[in-house]
This record gives sequence, structure tokens and C-alpha cells, in this order.
Amino acid sequence: MDNKSSYFYNDKPQVFMKISYNWLKEILDFKLDPIQTAEVLTEIGLEVERVETHENIKGGLSGLLVGEIINVEKHPNADRLNITVVNIGEEINYKIVCGAPNVKEGQKVVVAKPDTIIYPINGEPFKIKKAKIRGEESFGMICAKDEIGLEDDHEGIIVLDSSAEIGTTAARYFNIISDTIFEIGLTPNRADAMSHYGVARDLMVGLKFKKLISSNTNLKDLPKKSELTFNKNHNIQINIENPKLCYRYSGIIIKNINVKPSPIWLKEKLESIGLKPINNIVDITNYTLHSYGQPLHAFDLDKYQEIL
Repeated sequence: MDNKSSYFYNDKPQVFMKISYNWLKEILDFKLDPIQTAEVLTEIGLEVERVETHENIKGGLSGLLVGEIINVEKHPNADRLNITVVNIGEEINYKIVCGAPNVKEGQKVVVAKPDTIIYPINGEPFKIKKAKIRGEESFGMICAKDEIGLEDDHEGIIVLDSSAEIGTTAARYFNIISDTIFEIGLTPNRADAMSHYGVARDLMVGLKFKKLISSNTNLKDLPKKSELTFNKNHNIQINIENPKLCYRYSGIIIKNINVKPSPIWLKEKLESIGLKPINNIVDITNYTLHSYGQPLHAFDLDKYQEIL
């Protein structure tokens, strides 16, 4: 599996699987927080060796707020700077010196107050401080996309939709996802736990035993074969040359597919467990592997037919 590593301890190979807390929650309805979940997993034999936080945007836009520019004036000592007054939903408004060319009164923007740490696309994280810019005090920063890690874009400040609510966290506005990733140590005989459904199955049994979930709780239903239709007319022949090592190999042909980037939800799931998204075809095979434990490989039918 792409997101596992291994080593030998007392001549027994150890495998480390990365399992997403959010992913488990989609499969099994339970109320434990990540730390409690890690404790239960370890108790039932799926030893959690490491717990780490994953954010789809570094820093999770922590501390950034939606604000509205209520006044813009030219800086008296700098032609390319403006002095803005920004309402972020607090008792006082913030005076912020801004050099962006697109700044205007009435805009909804992303604001970093003093002491907020931001994570730019390029460069190291840094803390916003109260500053004096060309003789005028500035209490924070109105942010561009690249300055807070959203995109490599520095054309100007981010201008939000006019419906954005003042004081809302930027993380909520941009739907920033935070997840907890468990690194679970397994021995090779535990192939049943080398997927999110496998881990969720064991977790469900453990939680029922500890009476932390109802005895009639079940995992989310798997896709049913009966929901799919197949046309068995094809000219592909599969030959198994060593049935002792591989007693069954199956596949299907899927036509009329466009190879393109995966949807955001799929990219985020793979990135959370350390996989790099490639395209929709490769990504869905990796998703199937890490969700259900079923290895898959996608072949290009045109190239396959060329070698027949």
C-alpha cells in the first residue's frame, strides 16, 4: 500500500497504516474524540504508534476573520499605500495600512489581527505584529491568497462575496478541513485492518463490548453489486499462469471516461493519509484500496489492445 512503511522488530515485520479519524466517522457513527479513539484502537490490538493533525491548508487559517472595509484613505506619506478601517465584528474597528491595488470601501476581506500566525505559500510562517508604516500605525493585515496559503496568487487582497458574515472565521468560510491521522502498527497477518473499513469493523466491535455504542450499530453500507449492470461482450482474455500464487483475477472494462483531476473531496481524502493525487482514474483506485482494502489497478484499454 502506498501509505505504509515497515521495519523488522525481533524478526517480525511491522507495517504502519495511516488511518483518518474523519474517514472512520463517515463509516461508523460514534462519539469519541480522536484521543479516546486512539486509546480504544490500541486496547483492541490496533496499536496507535503516532497521532498527528492534518489540515488541507497549513495552519488551518487559524485566527483569520472575515471583515468589512468601512473606510479607505490615501496614506499621507506613501502614494501606493492606503489607510483602511476594518470592521471584524468586535467592539473596536481596526486601522490597517494596505498596499494592495484593489482595496476598496465596502469589500468583505480576510483579516489577520496582531499576534496571528500566517502560513504563506512561499516562505516561512510568521506572526503579524502591530507596526508603524511610513509614520502610520497599522493593526493587522488584509490578506492575499498566497499570504495565507490558499493559492499562489498575489494580484491583490482576497475579495469575498458580499454575503460573507463579518466576524466569521476564515476557516469556516473556506471550509477548511482539520483531521486527525492515526499511524497504526500492524503485523502482516492483520491484512483485515489494512483499510478504513477494516479498522472501523474492529473499532465497532470494541465499542460495543465497552458499551460505548448501541449493540445494533452497523457500518455504513458497502456498494452493492446488484446496483451495477454489466455487458459481458468483450474480447479480453485473462490467463492466470500460476494459480497457486494467484487463484483469481477479475476486471471490468469501463468506457467513455475522461481522465482529469479528481474532485476536491477525493483529493483531500488521499492527501490526509499522505498520498499525492494524480488524476481521477488513479485516485479512485487508491481510494478503493484504502477505503475497502481491495487492491486495484487501472489499465489503458487502447494500450492493452496494442500488445495483444
